[in-house]
Order: sequence, then C-alpha cells, then structure tokens
Amino acid sequence: MKSELKCRKQITVRFSEVDSLRMVWHGNYVKYFEDGREEFARQFGLGYLETYANGYLTPIVKLECDYKKTLSFGDSVIIETTYVDDRAAKIIFEYQIFKEPDHAIVCSGKTIQVFLNLDNELQLNIPEWFEGWKKKWLKKK
Repeated sequence: MKSELKCRKQITVRFSEVDSLRMVWHGNYVKYFEDGREEFARQFGLGYLETYANGYLTPIVKLECDYKKTLSFGDSVIIETTYVDDRAAKIIFEYQIFKEPDHAIVCSGKTIQVFLNLDNELQLNIPEWFEGWKKKWLKKK
C-alpha cells in the first residue's frame, strides 16, 4: 500500500558529479536518493539522528536504480521521495528523479532499510517509536 507521504527537493547538477563523458556518473544517482531521504527527514522527522536517539540504526539492505535518461552539468533536477508503508520492520522509499523544465523522468528507484539496535542486532518487530511516527503521519484507510 502506498502512502501519501512524499516530498520534493530541487537540485542543480554540479560539475563534480559529471564524468569524462559529460554526463552524471551513475553512482551519483544513489547520492540523489540520499538527498531525497534527508529532505524527507527534515519535513517528517524520520532522520538518522532521530532514529539513533531512539536507540536504532537503519542501514540500507536493498537498493534499486533504473536509469532512463542522462543528466549533464547545470541541469535542474527534482528528486521526489515517497514513503511506502509496510507491515514489516523496515523503511521503504521510492524515488523519481525528474529533469526540469519538462519533468521528464530521468531515474527511478527504491531503497529498503531495516532496524538494528545499537548492538547491531536485527529487530524483527517494529520499534514502538516508529509505530508512533506512523500513527502521527499516515492516514488510516
């Protein structure tokens, strides 16, 4: 079930993100996903520091990245990050990267994060604080 929690962040492709072929190096799209997660954290209070303060780490265990078009130095880009609700003890985000001004999809992807306690032990149950976060932000259907 997809949630309605979504945010957008505008960035401009920097010179350091472009390779010798004059296009954004493929690994930088993963950094753009990170930019999207950080913006989501600012808007909805689900950041790494909040997670850590509640006694958990949330490493990425799965990453998908589908490239559609290329980006070049100076391009204006929108990173759209959507939280996907799940019954399991994990955090799922989907991403769409759009090139402005025509909003052409350049890349799409997905990440899955799991919960570890501060002893690096996998948590199979959803942490209580995360349940509280979900109740605060997700609409009941």
